[in-house]
Amino acid sequence: MKILKTYLAPILIALIFIALTVVWPDAAVRSAQVTWDYFKEMALIMPAIFVLMGLMEIWIPKDKIQQWLGKQSGFRGAALAFVMGTLPTGPLYVAFPMAASLIRKGASITNMILFLGSWAALKIPQLMVEIKFLGLPFTALRFVLTLTALLIIGLVMDKILHKSPDLEWQKSAPDPARMPGIGMGMGMKAGVKPGMKPDMKPGMSTTDQKEKQSDNQT
Repeated sequence: MKILKTYLAPILIALIFIALTVVWPDAAVRSAQVTWDYFKEMALIMPAIFVLMGLMEIWIPKDKIQQWLGKQSGFRGAALAFVMGTLPTGPLYVAFPMAASLIRKGASITNMILFLGSWAALKIPQLMVEIKFLGLPFTALRFVLTLTALLIIGLVMDKILHKSPDLEWQKSAPDPARMPGIGMGMGMKAGVKPGMKPDMKPGMSTTDQKEKQSDNQT
């Protein structure tokens, strides 16, 4: 039953495709061709994205992500997220794993909404084409309204997800900095290292700790 729940979506898609093959063969052929084209596109793009994400995990420390794109980054973080979204020219689904990785490393929800929204609707090549066909006033107004809407959406989503976090998503790749009870001021006293008992002084060995407990008992 658990396996069925896990693979429910692919199973439903396969059943729909089989039914389409029986009822409407021509549409099934066209659907298969489009699916194959998308698969080839993703097979060419996604491996490079995963390699880039792996390099980000190694080369860019978590504290830098929090400094550049975290909640305390302010206008600079919002501007960086906006620039990151407007420069690429690839499809939007490429941005989703990148945003997920950045969020787990400490980027704020607001900045990632800016990143995803800019990638989807404010890319520079797209704006150039829009100006050519729809004119500068239309493009400029849409740009301002879209950017304003993205900021509002990001702030609202950050508030909602902060109060009601997606625990299942966090479990898929736990981030210690976001887990309650871990870190300074979250149930751990200052100067106490992981694995050290709260009443154990820094530098005190396990033997000294046992002797101290024995003296207290006597």
